[in-house]
Amino acid sequence: MFINRKLLAKLARYADTPEAIVITGFRRVGKTQILKHIYEGIHTPNKIFIDLESPVNQKLFENQNYELVKAALERLGLNFAKKTYVFLDEIQNVRQLPSVVKYLGDHNDIKFYLTGSSSFYLKHWFSESMAGRKFVFELFPLDFEEFLWFKGSTLSLDAGHEQLSGLYEEYLIYGGFPSVVLAKTTEEKTLQLDDVLGSYFKLDVQTMSNFRDNQHLKELLFLLSSRVGSKPEMNKLAESLGVTRQTIAKYLTFFEQTYLIHMLRPFSMQRDTQIRMVPKLYFCDTGILQRIAQISRGQLFENKVFNQVYTRQIYSGKQGFLGEHITYYQAKSGAEIDFIVDGKIAYEVKVTGGGFDLKKLGKIANKLSLVDYRVVCLEKIINTTERLMYPYQL
Repeated sequence: MFINRKLLAKLARYADTPEAIVITGFRRVGKTQILKHIYEGIHTPNKIFIDLESPVNQKLFENQNYELVKAALERLGLNFAKKTYVFLDEIQNVRQLPSVVKYLGDHNDIKFYLTGSSSFYLKHWFSESMAGRKFVFELFPLDFEEFLWFKGSTLSLDAGHEQLSGLYEEYLIYGGFPSVVLAKTTEEKTLQLDDVLGSYFKLDVQTMSNFRDNQHLKELLFLLSSRVGSKPEMNKLAESLGVTRQTIAKYLTFFEQTYLIHMLRPFSMQRDTQIRMVPKLYFCDTGILQRIAQISRGQLFENKVFNQVYTRQIYSGKQGFLGEHITYYQAKSGAEIDFIVDGKIAYEVKVTGGGFDLKKLGKIANKLSLVDYRVVCLEKIINTTERLMYPYQL
């Protein structure tokens, strides 16, 4: 049974446009399920769904003569004399696919729906040949409202702390990958998380990178997990792994462009010369994060709040493709703000929040001329202000 995702409403608005629809995101976030749902909702026999993780299907698109590719698709039942719908899953497995899609789209009335696991692929292999011919949409692990849908809960986000806190605790610890959320036991959830990580290294890393030593990549991942919410020190990481600083930079870029991590850039003001212009690190999902390393509850919660704020920005249309409408602030004096959204609203994350935290945050926010500020916490010391909020109120 298909369970709704928020991205579907946005995709529906582009169903009748000529541009290809590209859904990208980390492996196992639900791209294939969305693609199949759209496929099943199109009531015409002149459509096809092709899984490009199959070597047999990859072979269909490897011919340099694109008319022969077209002929092969016709043998599978497509009639290009009519409106045609082509669904291709995991496009990063065929490097020349963008050229094939462009050729077929230029000469036939075809609506393409494509999925891929990497902005790295879109940037390096997909951008030029498909310029102006595609709309790109990012999909992430479930937000908390989607998590409730997948749990079969009838609760809404305004149900109250007493009813939602237990469910949020599960969401915090095990994350938002659909298969993990649907798993019934903690053992099954752990196995699903291991499978997500394993498939990332076996498939995405091997398919899209040209790194000679994937072991260094794995070791770096473990080192980064203990540094979540902080600024990775490139020289120390390079020394720990016995590689160059430039190699660490390449690894981090690959991790970010395959959606495993996010590098949060700093908020800056021209008059503020104290800002440290170094990004902070967060993981795409807290389930993966806690599976890799034993970190503090505060770190885990901060990462989860980042995930929630970032996803909210994406689905609201405020955060562009790999955009930077979420930043952080840290001055040399030690004054800091975890997240600043749209350059206007400050968010500080605390496991337990109270009046002192609000006062401290308000002072920094006022200095930066921000419009508003909030402290997000799991437990409140006081309940007298709306500026002190639970994470499901984001």
